[in-house]
Amino acid sequence: MGPTRTDRLELSDATLRDWEATVLHSDPETGIVLDRSAFYPGGGGQPPDHGVLLWGGVQTRIVDVRRGDDIALVPLDGDPLPPVGTVVTGAIEDDRRTALMRTHSGLHLLSGVVFRDFGALVTGSNMDPLSGRLDFNLDQVPEGFKDAIEAACAQEVAADRAIESYELPRDEALAIPDIIRTATNLLPPGIEVVRIVDIKGLDVQADGGTHVASTRQIGAMRVAKVENKGKGFRRIRITLGEQP
Repeated sequence: MGPTRTDRLELSDATLRDWEATVLHSDPETGIVLDRSAFYPGGGGQPPDHGVLLWGGVQTRIVDVRRGDDIALVPLDGDPLPPVGTVVTGAIEDDRRTALMRTHSGLHLLSGVVFRDFGALVTGSNMDPLSGRLDFNLDQVPEGFKDAIEAACAQEVAADRAIESYELPRDEALAIPDIIRTATNLLPPGIEVVRIVDIKGLDVQADGGTHVASTRQIGAMRVAKVENKGKGFRRIRITLGEQP
């Protein structure tokens, strides 16, 4: 997918929660397009952001974000739409975004631990704020597997490993050993520049989502359940505690 008209601020600064922008497109059916936006449009299992646009003494609540030719903000039905050319203040719902960042980073940490200790690849994923799951191509799990994974994840959280994101040319990114941690390579062939999320010393993956700055910021992780989803597949569900 090629570039959009929107400068995606969340990719360079996941901590940004409010900013000014100009409306480029405004339609109740196709949504609102801004020249600058920190609303994450969803992808890689991470749901889109919610928030508001403030303009002219009123607010437009944003309840969804769609990624297509543009990053289109979906307003709540019945809320006023800012006209094209309006300068607005965008604001992200902080509690939701922060919870999703912690959860997404927690799932990367889980993926890194399971790959390191058991050599298993991810076959599926899903997340909500403060909970999520990964499916792995694991034939069998040893006695005490759930407790061992939880303890290993806690150790990696306490290690306070830095989490960094950066971009690399496709060929350079794919030359990194084990950069694709899914059983199927989901990287579209047309992507020439690959965004990398790097948990230093543990996990390096191609990923387009938003993340916290260190494993300590993930906070307490609990392995809630390990499920057998059929021959050779195990589902690990995690939950996160209150913000550290």
